[in-house]
Amino acid sequence: MLACGVALACADDDNNPADSDTETSTGDGDGDGGDGDPGDGDGGDGDPGDGDGDSGDGDGDSGDGDGDSGDGDSGDGDSGDGDGDGDGDPACELSELLDQALWDEMFLHKNDPACEGSNYTLAGLLAAAADYPSFACEGDEATRRRELAAFLAQISHETTGGWANAPDGPHSWGLCFIEEVGCANNGCPQYCDPNNMQYPCADAKTYHGRGAIQLSWNYNYGQAGDALGVDLLSDPDLVKNDPKLALQTALWFWMTEQLPKPSAHDVMVGAWAPSADDEAQGRLPGFGMTTNIINGGLECNMPGNAAVADRVGFFTRYVDLLGTDPGDKVDCDMMSPYG
Repeated sequence: MLACGVALACADDDNNPADSDTETSTGDGDGDGGDGDPGDGDGGDGDPGDGDGDSGDGDGDSGDGDGDSGDGDSGDGDSGDGDGDGDGDPACELSELLDQALWDEMFLHKNDPACEGSNYTLAGLLAAAADYPSFACEGDEATRRRELAAFLAQISHETTGGWANAPDGPHSWGLCFIEEVGCANNGCPQYCDPNNMQYPCADAKTYHGRGAIQLSWNYNYGQAGDALGVDLLSDPDLVKNDPKLALQTALWFWMTEQLPKPSAHDVMVGAWAPSADDEAQGRLPGFGMTTNIINGGLECNMPGNAAVADRVGFFTRYVDLLGTDPGDKVDCDMMSPYG
C-alpha cells in the first residue's frame, strides 16, 4: 500500500467480490505511484477480492523518516503541532454521536464472507479515540458530526469492498479489508526501505498495508509506533490483529499535520487557516481538502476522478446517517495537490 506515506487503501470500480484479482498494480498494493501519504492510493478497482488497495502510491512527502511533522516524529498529538492529543471538550464523548446500531448500519458488510473486517469494531474506535480527545469533539454538534462523517468516509474508501452494483450500494462496504490482499504471511517484502536507519526493517517482517489507514512501509510503522507507544516494527501484525490499533493508526494520521499539509482534523473543525498560496491553488477547508491531504497527487485537480467520487459517496451517506450537513468544498477537483 502506500509507497511513501503512512498508508490507506481504496476502491472505486464496478467489480464484485468474486473477482479476487489480487493484482499488484498501484491501488492493489504495489505502492508504486501516488503521493506517499497514508491513504493515498490510486483508486484500485474496488472489489472485495483485491481490497481496493489504492493506498500504495505515495509522493513521499509524509513519512520519509526525517523527523518533521509529516514524515516522522508525529509530534505530541495536539492538532496544531501534529500529535493529535489535543484537549477537546472534557464533556464530549464520541459514543454520543455513534452507537452500535448506527455503526452496524454504516458498515453493513464488513463481516461479509468476502471481507475481513471483523477486527474493525466500535469498541476499538472508542478506545482509540480516547487517546485523541479532540477528535469529533471540537466545534458545534454539526461540526463534530461532520468530522466524524469525513473520517469514516475516508477510511471506508481506503478499505472498501464495494463495487458499482454491490448489494445495498457501493458505499455500504466500508471497512471490508484489514490487510493488503495477497500480502498475508509476509507475502509482500517490497515495502522495506533498507536505507532508513531510524526505522530498520525487522527480520522476517513485512510492512504492507494494514488497518483502516492501510499503514505501509517500515518508516511509517516506526513513526506510528513511536507516536502510539507500540513497537510496530517488531510486530506489524498488531495493526490488523488489535481492534484498537487497527483504527488508532488511522486516527494518528488524521490528527497529525504533515507540513506543509495541515492535519485533516484541523481542516474539518475550522482550525486551519489557508495561506495565500493555498488559496491561490484552490486549497480551502472542507472534505475535499482531506482528500487532497490523503491522495491529492493522484486524485485532485482532476474533474471526474472516480476515486474522489467514491470518497464523496461515502461522505454523503455518512453525513445523512449522522444528521449533519456536508459543509463547503466537498470535492477537490479544482484543488492543486501539494508538490
